[in-house]
Amino acid sequence: MADKRDYYEVLGVDRGADDSTIKSAYRKLAKKYHPDVNPGDKEAEKKFKEASEAYAVLSDAEKRKQYDQFGHAAFENGGGGAGGYGGFSGFDGADMGDIFGDIFGDLFGGGGRRRTNNGPMKGANVRAGVRVTFEEAVFGCEKELDLNLKETCETCHGTGARPGTQPETCPKCHGEGQVVYTQQSMFGMVRNVQTCPDCQGTGKIIKDKCTDCHGTGYVSKHKKIQVSIPAGIDNGQSIRIRDKGEPGTNGGPRGDLLVEVMVARHPIFQRQDMNIFSTAPITYAQAALGGEVRISTVDGDVMYDVKPGTQTDTKVRLKGKGVPSLRNKNVRGDHYVTLVVQVPTKLNEEAKEALRKFDAACGNRPKEEKEETPEKKKKGGWEKFKETIKETFED
Repeated sequence: MADKRDYYEVLGVDRGADDSTIKSAYRKLAKKYHPDVNPGDKEAEKKFKEASEAYAVLSDAEKRKQYDQFGHAAFENGGGGAGGYGGFSGFDGADMGDIFGDIFGDLFGGGGRRRTNNGPMKGANVRAGVRVTFEEAVFGCEKELDLNLKETCETCHGTGARPGTQPETCPKCHGEGQVVYTQQSMFGMVRNVQTCPDCQGTGKIIKDKCTDCHGTGYVSKHKKIQVSIPAGIDNGQSIRIRDKGEPGTNGGPRGDLLVEVMVARHPIFQRQDMNIFSTAPITYAQAALGGEVRISTVDGDVMYDVKPGTQTDTKVRLKGKGVPSLRNKNVRGDHYVTLVVQVPTKLNEEAKEALRKFDAACGNRPKEEKEETPEKKKKGGWEKFKETIKETFED
């Protein structure tokens, strides 16, 4: 056993460590290197076995005394350890069932302490959905939901038993709501705690069931629930309404109602966080000459002054015309508008002629046309064509 590490060194404790320190040190190592946590890791498995062997010795007062006096030789065949723990190897002689029952309750689903499951428990949450328009999500609204919710049975008052009778203690779990199964594993006997299959964890058995609720203790009732949709809520977010879920068990509180908000798509607006995005068409004349254009917002139409020479895809910002903050409805995002110049596709002859004159005035005529005569380049020609194009394209 010359190649074995000192047990105190394995657990990382001093030789004078008390039982609780040793147990705590082993618990940390066992959780870290347990095979179920490290499947297929041979090195972790080796360290787990090493730590378990060290704990099996140091947690036993007599074995620890022998180890402190003789070291590993105390457990060798024919070793010098008086008292004879000869042949100790691995987990021989160790009550690993008690070790795992006490330390690995969370790993194996149970432990030495059996916990009852029949105390007061909060009821399950109920989920529902509500559809709102884009504008309703921006400014908030009130909605009414029609739901079927569980209510305590008035006949049996929630016991599930026929009036005049009472639920009986479950004989399988003796009212604890849990049963313990003992299994043999490579580490010894392991105890596994599971919910009682007979009473489903309630600890009670109903032999004579209530005819109205059929033993459940609850009946389904149709209810109308008012839901306040806060301004600024976004698609997919939920509203929690306290104590509107399913009833609790054994005197526990009701669960909550979680209402998911589904916002309908808008034909014009798109949303990103607190900002709104849209496009607005402007005529060729408005882009060239400038002037006021009408832009739709969630607050209604607003007039915006377009600068002369505005190019298509120009973005403008309407401050404070976005979505309110969920925390403060007085704080709003912005509305970003992309101006798109609409090129006319159907022109009458008068409009076409006006465009030709406009093109000529700008000097953007096709190359094959003759050069403009000096007489045509008189000062003031541009102003005349601006008036012509404006009258032609503006309604």
